[in-house]
Amino acid sequence: CLDDYRARGAGGRRIDAFTDNIPTQGRDLEVPAALFFDEEKGLFPLFGRYKFTAEENTPLDQDVALDPELLGRVFENLLAAYNPETRGTARKQTGSYYTPRRVVDYMVDESLAAALARRTTPAGEDQEWWRERLRYLLDYADSAADGGELFEPEERRTVVRAIAELRILDPAVGSGAFPMGVLHKLTLALRRLDPGNRHWEEYQRERAASRAGAAFEVDDEAARNRELQEISRTFQNYRDSDFGRKLYLIQNGIFGVDLQPVARQIAKLRFFISLVVEQRANPDPKDNYGIRPLPNLETRFVAADTLLGLQADGDAGLALAKGVIDPIESHLRHVREGYFNARTRQQKLRLSAKDDELRAALAGALKDVGFPHDAAAAVAHWDPYHQNASAAWFDPEWMFGVADGFDVVIGNPPYVRGEKISGKDRLRAAYGDFFRGTADLYTYFFRRGVELLRPGGLLCFIVSNKFMRADYGLPLRAYLKQHAAPRLLLDLGRTGTFDATVRPCIVLADREQRDLFRAATVRGEAGAATADADPAGYLDRSGFAVAVTDLADAGWSLAPPEWQRIRAKIEAAGQPLGEYVNGGIKYGIKTGLNEAFVIDAATRDRLIAADPKSAELIRPWLRGRDVRRWYSDWANLYVIFSPRGTPIERYPAIEAHLSRFRPDLEPKPTRGAKRGRAPGTYRWFEIQANIAYHRAFEEPKIIYPIIGREMRAMSDRQGHLINDKCFLIPGDDGYLLALLNSRLLDFYFRLVMPCLDDPFDGGDLEFRGVFMEHVPIAPAAENTKQSLGALAEQIQAAKQADPAANVSALQHRIDQAVYSLYGLTPQDVTTVESVPRR
Repeated sequence: CLDDYRARGAGGRRIDAFTDNIPTQGRDLEVPAALFFDEEKGLFPLFGRYKFTAEENTPLDQDVALDPELLGRVFENLLAAYNPETRGTARKQTGSYYTPRRVVDYMVDESLAAALARRTTPAGEDQEWWRERLRYLLDYADSAADGGELFEPEERRTVVRAIAELRILDPAVGSGAFPMGVLHKLTLALRRLDPGNRHWEEYQRERAASRAGAAFEVDDEAARNRELQEISRTFQNYRDSDFGRKLYLIQNGIFGVDLQPVARQIAKLRFFISLVVEQRANPDPKDNYGIRPLPNLETRFVAADTLLGLQADGDAGLALAKGVIDPIESHLRHVREGYFNARTRQQKLRLSAKDDELRAALAGALKDVGFPHDAAAAVAHWDPYHQNASAAWFDPEWMFGVADGFDVVIGNPPYVRGEKISGKDRLRAAYGDFFRGTADLYTYFFRRGVELLRPGGLLCFIVSNKFMRADYGLPLRAYLKQHAAPRLLLDLGRTGTFDATVRPCIVLADREQRDLFRAATVRGEAGAATADADPAGYLDRSGFAVAVTDLADAGWSLAPPEWQRIRAKIEAAGQPLGEYVNGGIKYGIKTGLNEAFVIDAATRDRLIAADPKSAELIRPWLRGRDVRRWYSDWANLYVIFSPRGTPIERYPAIEAHLSRFRPDLEPKPTRGAKRGRAPGTYRWFEIQANIAYHRAFEEPKIIYPIIGREMRAMSDRQGHLINDKCFLIPGDDGYLLALLNSRLLDFYFRLVMPCLDDPFDGGDLEFRGVFMEHVPIAPAAENTKQSLGALAEQIQAAKQADPAANVSALQHRIDQAVYSLYGLTPQDVTTVESVPRR
């Protein structure tokens, strides 16, 4: 429904014909009864034929309520609608994907168990046993068991109170899968701990009485008294039911934000349905047959941009404002609590009008104490009851009344690649040095999520695993190590968790710093199937401990301890490649327009025939794809190499050839221009890159591609020029070539190099110079160097003559020598050679 909440007489809009005025343009709105009741096509008979399940986001199947997957899939499909103007789907633009129930269940279990343990652990108690007992409360498999078997009476009261005090936020709520999972898990725990709802009712009455004591007006106090009566009536009618448990969990502890209003609406609908199925009608028409009206969730699920907060001029200005605005803000919170329980349209209109009045007063007070005008206006204009609007900012205190942070921030942030993100200037301004133009959107959700936690809070996200290795993830990796280190990390790899191209991982991060965490990487079809069905079991069986201190800012490697020990040996044994190489690692040539500069053999012959001097500027050309391990697969391509200062008038045939592309070769006056190469000081016929080291291309050198599933290094003595998908290492160093192509350094590269997928399961590694310069090169006696260099020469000659040549025996001799150079034991060698790689 796109209507406003206000009546038309109060200035509201009516768009969808959900009108409170029956006449519509001179005639009544008619809806045939058959639409609902026809036995063949009617809506109600159709519903009657459906099989439903009782608990949303649980693995239990009972024929009562809505299918747990239904609304999530509805949400995903709504977002998949094709937009012919943008030639894409809303889902593609927003990166929204529905999280499968089994994953939600696992993430909710781990987060809630850790959060409850932190709030409740008794002094002197065995911490692990206490956490195991809390996990039991959340385990559906034991749903028929009594919580009293493992908890003493005072412990039950303690845990019930801790559940009541939890504050949980989903910052990208989507269809509401995570808040719904939280609701049902906490309801399950309360049912076991407090079957008669005695402790739960007691706490709700305490909370309501506290609100009544802080009331501002007689009407407010009367409303709080009515709330106390309503609490009594709720538990009188639903003493042994989940209705009261769910209602007050929703009211006090579960919150959601999403930029898309449609997500907010679907999340609200799921919560409405979850409450509806708990209600019990009686035959007495008085008091609506015992059915309690549903709560109003506008102040529990809001449409807003989670990533951007209110822009205030420092903490000092906000601290000054607090003293002035606290009474208004408290009054506003009471109004919104009243709205949550409002039963009639008249009550809602009165409370929303009061909300308008208080927000205006709040904005005025903020401006009076020097609060930024834009921020004050944002507070005044944010209307939580406008169901189709989305705020360009999010603040948990203004919107939810949560001032001291959340116990858990949990969710599935949107998957939007850096180049697709709109509003980057605002992100750059908000995140400063943390901002990276190429970073995926979810990286900012990490930073914002940690900021929204209370001290000791926990963040649990399922995101792309790229942040662990990608260059753009460096600020995030450093930030998490300092502010919220991992508590567990499960890299799901190729499990197919999403119908997407992303490779997801689950991260539970902890604001209380930890020394060790448990990690696992899912590999192979068998592992994927196991992890898909039982993430917790897979982590228990296949996981290993990782020290937070072993997480390098340059890239996180989830490796077992024995792998990490071998890595440490390698790094202790060698000199960094950047120091070992005389002249440094060089980048290939960026022409700016390969279509003009890169030519085939026929074009080369034609240009030389027209002007023999053309041969001076034409060189053989290797691309990254042409470079193989030990040899090249040259495609008979050449490049017109015209660096800065080339006198093009001396080469008329080349000038004529390039002039055909001149509009696209001219440097752009600005980056926004439609044609031309990147702005710069070069002339139209010169290659774009300013290559000061072009003589190095003519000398013997080692060449390797930047991206590949393995290191593919070769020696070049033919003066090939290489494109910008390659690097070169100056010198004719056979020993270095042998090391780079050895099995041991292959193992090391897979541990440390950035990779956008699992490096041991087909992922492409990134061998940029900035990473390669840290690779340890072991020292060796001169005769050892000569021996390994000779083996490398034999392999390269054999592979260049016949790419299918079997060189395994020669490769084995190199590998064994390299193991010895780096000090590996026989057990270490067995470990390295047993590591799978594709």
